[in-house]
Parts: sequence; C-alpha cells; structure tokens
Amino acid sequence: MKPPISSILGVTFGLMSCLSLRAQDKLPETVLATPGKLLLSEHFAKPVEAARMEKGKPPTSGWRLRPGKWEFVEGAMKGTELKADKHGAVARLPLAFTNVVVQYEVRLDGCRATTFSVNDAKEHVCRVLITPAGFSAQKDDHDHDGPDKVEVFGKASLKIAQGEWKTVTVEIVGDEMVARMDGKVLSGANPLIACEKANFGFTVSGEGASFRNLWIWEATANPDWAKHKAALSAASRAKSN
Repeated sequence: MKPPISSILGVTFGLMSCLSLRAQDKLPETVLATPGKLLLSEHFAKPVEAARMEKGKPPTSGWRLRPGKWEFVEGAMKGTELKADKHGAVARLPLAFTNVVVQYEVRLDGCRATTFSVNDAKEHVCRVLITPAGFSAQKDDHDHDGPDKVEVFGKASLKIAQGEWKTVTVEIVGDEMVARMDGKVLSGANPLIACEKANFGFTVSGEGASFRNLWIWEATANPDWAKHKAALSAASRAKSN
C-alpha cells in the first residue's frame, strides 16, 4: 500500500520507494500526470550503437548539437560551453508532443547552470534550470521583444555536488508543469504551456554537464492531481510561515 500523499510530501516525496519503482518498471512516481506510451528512450550507450558511439555520434539520430562541444563517453552525453560561441552549449532533438512525463539523470561537471528546455515551433516554452545551489521551474519569455515575460513558478534550494548524478522528473499536462528532484517539488501553470511542442533539449553554461538515461512518455491527467496539488499548496504555505 502506498503511503498517504501527506506523508509523501512531508520530507522526501517517497524518494526511496520511487527509486524502487523505477528499478522495477522504469515508470517514475508522478503527481500531475499519468505516464502512457513511451515516446523516447535515450541512454547514449546501447550495445547495438557501439560503432556509432566510437565516432562520437549520439545513439538517436536527429540531435542538433550546437553551439558548444558535445561528447559521448561512458554512457552519457556531455556538453561544454565554448567561449568562442558566446552562447551556452545546446543539444536539441525534434519531438512533437503536448502532454508528457520526462525523466533523466544529470551530473554537473563544472558548469554554472544547465537546463532542460521545451520549445514550440518558434520559441521557448518552459524549462527546468539546475545550478549547484538548487533548481527552479519556469515559463519562458515567448516573444522576447513583446509583453510576454519569464514566469518563475518556484525555486528549491538543494546542494548539488559536482560529479554527482541526480534524477530529474518533469510533468506537463495542459497548462500545468511539475518538476521534481531529490523529493523537492515545484509546480506552476500558464496558458502558454498548453501549446503543441516541437522539440526539447539541454543547455549548459560553463565548463560542463552530463546527461544519461533519458525517458519520455506521453501523458494524461492524473485523476488524483487535485488532491496532490492541494497538499503541495499546503506544504508551501507551511514552509513560508
């Protein structure tokens, strides 16, 4: 029997049981979404792709790996910003979706910040930003020169050591978004997020960050989301008091 949601949200959101679940069937613990059809499984170290890996190419074709320096070593994809580019390193993969659950592992290898970014056909939609001091979730500026602005849904303090693998889960359903790491959960909503997405990717600012074990599932609304959302709001209020 799963623990009540109040217990899950209390300290670690059932992190250990979540790890056990992933080990059994690869499905992450979720609150906003219910995972469905698997859209992508990218591990950067598939045995059948060994020849391509030796040439420094990603297992899945279609990745756009620029700007920046991108390497594929020891079952991970590592990005490093190059000063000459005057822009953070960017790896992006075309994938059409609307509602999804995404899970991946990230390791800071000296970078100042790294993001998981979601985009529509023209502009940025939303992202999760990770630094050595924690992570945040936001709706992005979609028009740059217009009235639209970045909307930060929340920030979580979390000491992330260089060289330490962390698991990130992102849920998007309709106009809502949830991001989770180490039992800390951030959520928010904006009409822009309900759009049809065209691609996703990773960015790296600074020396380096590595990524592995990327999974993306189609998603439907979790029937218990209202209950989970109320518990999240209550936990947030209690923390601020």
